[in-house]
Amino acid sequence: MSIINTGSIHKVPFGQKVAFGIGMLANQMFPAVLGIFMVVLVQDLGFPGWMWGILFFLPRIFDSITDPIMGFISDNTKSRWGRRRQYVFLGAVIMGASFVIMWQLYRENGIDYNFTYFLIWSFVFYLGLTIFSVPYVAMGYEMSDDFHERTDIMAVAQWIGQWAWVIAPWFWVVMYDKGWFESADVATRELAIWVGIVCMLFAMVPAIFLKSKSTLNENYSPLTVKNIGGSLRGILDGFKEAFGSKPFRKLCIATFLVFNAFNTIAAFSFFIIVYHLFNGDAGDAGVWPTLFGSVGALATTFLVIPIITKMSKKLGKKKTFMIAQGISIFGYILLWFLFVPGKPYMFILALPFFSFGIGSLFTLMMSMTADVIDIDELNTGQRREGIFGAIYWWMVKFGFAIAGLLSGAIMTLVGFNPDAAVQPEGAITGLRAFYSGLPIAGTLIAMLVMRDYGVTEERANEIKAQLAARRKD
Repeated sequence: MSIINTGSIHKVPFGQKVAFGIGMLANQMFPAVLGIFMVVLVQDLGFPGWMWGILFFLPRIFDSITDPIMGFISDNTKSRWGRRRQYVFLGAVIMGASFVIMWQLYRENGIDYNFTYFLIWSFVFYLGLTIFSVPYVAMGYEMSDDFHERTDIMAVAQWIGQWAWVIAPWFWVVMYDKGWFESADVATRELAIWVGIVCMLFAMVPAIFLKSKSTLNENYSPLTVKNIGGSLRGILDGFKEAFGSKPFRKLCIATFLVFNAFNTIAAFSFFIIVYHLFNGDAGDAGVWPTLFGSVGALATTFLVIPIITKMSKKLGKKKTFMIAQGISIFGYILLWFLFVPGKPYMFILALPFFSFGIGSLFTLMMSMTADVIDIDELNTGQRREGIFGAIYWWMVKFGFAIAGLLSGAIMTLVGFNPDAAVQPEGAITGLRAFYSGLPIAGTLIAMLVMRDYGVTEERANEIKAQLAARRKD
């Protein structure tokens, strides 16, 4: 693989940042809506906890396996459109269409049929997600070589992407309002059509508007089926080399711990609000499950991301990460005390603090990953945004799969029964204990991992200067 001269850009036009960010809206809207729709499988279609866990686990394991392969393909593509854009477009189409089909579930078909149908189409959906997301993320890494501009690019993208988490919780209101739909499973069938089509169009935007130079003359091996199959060893070697980078390994492990500890317990907020605050009546719970997600996302959009972006420029990325995660721990502690029956408004007080954990994570970590890719180029002479992005998101997705499996296991462990109007004694207390305790533990370990992360602004600028000198030679 030859060195790619990415055409260093110190100040990326705002329109280009927005085009990249619209892709992030699709990238986040699908999982945001998926997390809400998945509740319907348990709450309305009667799937037991073990099925819930498998549906979270197996497709994401498949996704995590295909990501590094897609990263290798994307990094080595010879095309007049560059290495990424055509895959982003194709992935958008597959992802949108399969999402629509996946949710066409009917009660009369029975649990076993619906489980098998959903599982098969989940594999197709996650294949589309891989084809889209791996080159899409790599496009973002390539947009600038400037230490702070990278943070600004990711901040704009995350700001736009966060609207997915503001909008998606309102699906709960629509799904359980008899004035809109007769039942939540009917709602998911119809809403999935709109979500799939609109998000497919959003996902196409970066492919259309983010230009890239031709790679037809690059010294890559032809991407035939035979060569890709024969290159699996190279993919594994590249995976091993990238993960062998100490700073990159720290970013992956810290993200795994923070993001997936959160995702293990994320769906519990609906059950805690409905069963702890409203005695198991989803109708009485009204908009409160929606407000939990929506207000938290608004706090991230208008409070966390702007503060984190400014803090990063003054204090550095690592120190900002530590402060943000410390604030989130305080938020998780508050949530233990502020889920108060009869006073649902109390939990809103915790949301701005709680939001600093996930809200700051990808703005900082994706920016830091771009810095680490420069170190890799300096050490190896190769420009491998695709493989680094694939490995980073492999850690996220593999952890997400584990999180889904753990969610089902935790519900079973504490005795939570979605078919029961009144939960067994201790079930909701158990969910609440995991809800606060697991993310706190994951965050503390992540902070311990990141305590000696050493890629400072000064070090990043030194590397950039060395690379610029090398490219002139």
